[in-house]
Amino acid sequence: MNPTRKRRLLIVLLVLGAAALATGLFVLALQHNISYLFTPSQVQAGQADGYRVFRLGGMVKAGSIRRSADSLRVDFTVIDASGATAVAYTGILPDLFRDNQAVIATGSLHGAAFVATEVLAKHDETYMPQELKDAMAKAHEGRTAAAVSASAATSATP
Repeated sequence: MNPTRKRRLLIVLLVLGAAALATGLFVLALQHNISYLFTPSQVQAGQADGYRVFRLGGMVKAGSIRRSADSLRVDFTVIDASGATAVAYTGILPDLFRDNQAVIATGSLHGAAFVATEVLAKHDETYMPQELKDAMAKAHEGRTAAAVSASAATSATP
């Protein structure tokens, strides 16, 4: 092999190696910044166990908000159709945060409790992320079918 060909081969290999390294770093950066959305029933089912950081979406359970007297710590429970997850958050909550309000918390699971680093509350009656709408609709499918059949049986009875 002559020196010109060796030089070209070396340059091509270096360019391919640099491209592979850049692609690997890009994919690694994306994996660290991705956070999946789970409902409390999915968390209880263990679907979120493999994720270091994820989002928890649902409704704040009425009467579950407990504020610490000497710090910014707030404990509350997020519920969906068939599950509940305890959440601990230290910081200032959004103005719209209250009982029976849709909420999305970003954080990680520590034992049975979810420790949030960020809490978002919905901003109007129509706002709900599509992922959460789909998860809530899926959770309600079984309940809706059972309720329809129960009401049909009740209305058919003289």
